[in-house]
Amino acid sequence: MDIKNKVAVVTGASSGIGEATALMLAKAGAKVTIAARREEKLNALKEKIEKDGGSALVVPTDVTDKDAVEKMIRETKEKFGSVDILINNAGIMPLSFMKNLKTDEWEKMVDVNIKGVLNTIGGTLPIMQEQKSGHIINISSVAGRRVMPGSAVYSATKFAVRALSEGMRMELSPSSNIKVTSIEPGAVETELPNTITDDEVMENFKKLKEMNMLQSEDIAKSIVYAIEQADRVNVNEIMVMPTEQPQ
Repeated sequence: MDIKNKVAVVTGASSGIGEATALMLAKAGAKVTIAARREEKLNALKEKIEKDGGSALVVPTDVTDKDAVEKMIRETKEKFGSVDILINNAGIMPLSFMKNLKTDEWEKMVDVNIKGVLNTIGGTLPIMQEQKSGHIINISSVAGRRVMPGSAVYSATKFAVRALSEGMRMELSPSSNIKVTSIEPGAVETELPNTITDDEVMENFKKLKEMNMLQSEDIAKSIVYAIEQADRVNVNEIMVMPTEQPQ
């Protein structure tokens, strides 16, 4: 796909992987809708994109709110005429040990990491099916393949995203020409760990920070790589790990 003039929706665009991806896609010529809850961060990102000659639409969105997601997709279609790429990046990672019973955090992860992904897919699919084209990229994680102590619920949500991606690819790619890719990062230097409230897990997590972690731009490059492939090529999965991360 030639990214130039394509329309991309990026959720969780206020920081980290989402921000880096929106910047990279806009630089490649895409028209970008940037969605997240923090409007001031989105406006700052829009300024950066437009300063470099790009085009961006800010739509403050909580992906757990189905109506808000549908409104965001509708505004994108009205402004840009289509939705060609969906980057399902919004997610949270409040890791905790099961014994500590942080049930509110479990529910929040399910709401954002699974239901939020389904909400954006549900809002976007009708447009892509009508177009007979599109590319949906779901951000899973290495935790969607490997479980560690403290990651049980988070891993469960990311396993779900990976399974969803494969099922979607099997159903949608042959019939509707909609590509589906699961991106599975290892440790990335982002705001995600800021949601961890379990002190025991945080102690273990500090060890990760001692290594040379991935940067958000590394994941953005893998996303662009998947998008830029020829029409006949669907990159199903990309796992990206820091060189120093053993598992």
